[in-house]
Amino acid sequence: MRRMARYGAMVFVNALGMAGGLLGQEMKMPKQEQSHHMEMPAVTAEYPRMGRAQERALGALVTLEQVQKIAADSNPTLRQAEAEIRATKARQHQAGLYPNPTVGYTGDEIRGGSVGGGKQGFFLQQAVVTGGKLALSREVFGKEVKLAEIEAEEQKIRVQSAVKMAFLRVLAAQELLEARREMAKIAQDAAESQRRLMNTGQADESEVLEAEVEAQRVRMAARMQENTLREEWRSLAAVIGQPELPLATVAGNLETDWPELNEDQAVETIAKESPAVRIADAAESRAQSVLARAKREPVPDVLIRGGLEYNNETLGSVPWAKGWEGISELAVQIPLFNRNQGNSAAARADIDRAGLERTRIALTLRERAASAVDQYANARLMAVEYRDEMLPRAKRAYSLMVNKYGQMLASYPRVLDTQRKLYELQIEYISALESVWTNGIALQGFLLTDGLEAPARPGEIDRPIRETNVPMPERTMSPRETLRNP
Repeated sequence: MRRMARYGAMVFVNALGMAGGLLGQEMKMPKQEQSHHMEMPAVTAEYPRMGRAQERALGALVTLEQVQKIAADSNPTLRQAEAEIRATKARQHQAGLYPNPTVGYTGDEIRGGSVGGGKQGFFLQQAVVTGGKLALSREVFGKEVKLAEIEAEEQKIRVQSAVKMAFLRVLAAQELLEARREMAKIAQDAAESQRRLMNTGQADESEVLEAEVEAQRVRMAARMQENTLREEWRSLAAVIGQPELPLATVAGNLETDWPELNEDQAVETIAKESPAVRIADAAESRAQSVLARAKREPVPDVLIRGGLEYNNETLGSVPWAKGWEGISELAVQIPLFNRNQGNSAAARADIDRAGLERTRIALTLRERAASAVDQYANARLMAVEYRDEMLPRAKRAYSLMVNKYGQMLASYPRVLDTQRKLYELQIEYISALESVWTNGIALQGFLLTDGLEAPARPGEIDRPIRETNVPMPERTMSPRETLRNP
């Protein structure tokens, strides 16, 4: 019993010693943490926010209204559309003009010398157009005037959409550049923190190298974003017609006044109200006018000719010439073999084709609009989730980590890591906002987004929807997604 009691006492003492050692180790941890905090800088929470580039702008901010006004005055495609209207009106006027009369000389049995004789004179010839063909020709070109006017309206929408989209991309590139630069600062702080930890034996060289590589990678992403900003500005300057416009800071807010769209009605609206559909309708109407004109072509025009001839032949035994004599001719062409049947058949085929073209355009618009609506809906969903759920949680986590650091309950690298994740979410949020804007603008502008595409001529029936360049996710995200942390 004594041996058992002695053994139990020894076990108790040993357990007590182990507990004391563990307690001693626990007592040492706060000292290490305290030493670590003494080496690290004080932390003040810095949250990402929009508009910093505008606050630090050196010159005057460029507004959307300003660039839209410049585009209205300088974009060459708008002037092209106006010139095409003038040209079609001139062709309409020309088509209704009457044929010019012909004035000529005529002679018959002309003799010279002492005998004389023969006839010489002049005539006036005029073609009389029948069957209302001139009026029908004017009607055909009148439909071309209508086509040119609709195309000018479409071009105006196209330029306005392109300018808005380019402006918003510059604004997004500005915001992304600020966020990328903040990310670079965070990565640099993390690398310096790892060096200090290595100096105190709390980190090894591999951790320092990894942090330095990450800092360099993030700095490279920021420099790439600078290139992206210049690229977007050049695109904006080109579409407004001022390619030499120097780089400036634009004014705006990506988070407010998003394009509001009814996703269920957007496709139907585009398929039914797009200028491309109106152009197709006008093209079909023009084809019908061409057929009406072709049917009247067999109606023969009347050729009238009249004049005076001086007859030098003498009147029998009287040595006097017969003198002036009147001449007249009336002729019509008999439509015996050529009744313009080939052109009439071709015009009927063009009507059928124009009707099918309208159907094709409506289907194509539905297809492209569906894709744009899907991108808009996804981008809006992402933006709302980032704004209302993810970013507030990330900010809260960062704030708590800063407080823990101030209470010596968290290390500086953990604070930086939490801040880095917050800025990563901010970058993704900005990209989502850009996609909301670009796809929303495209849908509001009937998918007409290329402001430098030349307006179509009235006869180019296959080009009503040639410029429906729907912005793709790769266009709005790249190269911003490049070098993003996984």
